[in-house]
Amino acid sequence: MHIRVINPNTTAGMTATIGEAARRIAAPGTHISATQPDAGPVSIESHFDEAISAVGVLEEVLAGEREGVDAYVIACFGDPGLMAARELTRAPVLGIAEAAFHMASLISTRFSIVTTLGRTGIIAEHLLEQYGFRHHCRRVRAAEIPVLDLEENGDAALSRLIGECRRARDEDGIGAIVLGCGGMADLTDEIAREVGLPVVEGVTAAVKLTEALVGLGLGTSKHGDLAFPRPKAFTGRFAHLSELTPRR
Repeated sequence: MHIRVINPNTTAGMTATIGEAARRIAAPGTHISATQPDAGPVSIESHFDEAISAVGVLEEVLAGEREGVDAYVIACFGDPGLMAARELTRAPVLGIAEAAFHMASLISTRFSIVTTLGRTGIIAEHLLEQYGFRHHCRRVRAAEIPVLDLEENGDAALSRLIGECRRARDEDGIGAIVLGCGGMADLTDEIAREVGLPVVEGVTAAVKLTEALVGLGLGTSKHGDLAFPRPKAFTGRFAHLSELTPRR
């Protein structure tokens, strides 16, 4: 099977990190392609960044549909464009926050999220409510590091993340930790060793869940609100989206 892992930001180093983590966890016979939009924010740290990046995510899904991709992972913890992406395909589409919440709830009764910035923690809280996991999450914690520090100041960022994860372990009454950024995809094992709790990271969780969905022959329902978008004219910079003819 072919899983496309889409990094919604435009930082190539982070796309490479995400792709490598996905390939390490993928089953034999699963092909992982890691992509990013041609234009958009270099990191995603706000509602504004998410809104801009969502268009790029959707264009990557449309490109994947032309190539016959079997499933998609949106590798940003805000899950930008997730529902719109599901409208474009019958293939499974998973966001890494949704996938991580599901996985963490299967191995613990309570978990905490450790993310980058406090303002993105609020976005994670919104997703917990939306996906029905608010009762499972004890706390959303922020290490207060910019997303690009994961690439540019890796050792210092890792140290701050480990410190926040230890505080979550000691103070929150939890059984697991969820890492709240796609750029943390390669840090799971080291943080788990240092903290001594199961650590769930969304990119790898989403890859395994998409493998399971494809293996079960389950795809996105085309009945109701996730049906293909109604064809219509788009103008200006979005004219190329006019009269979409999705893969059936």
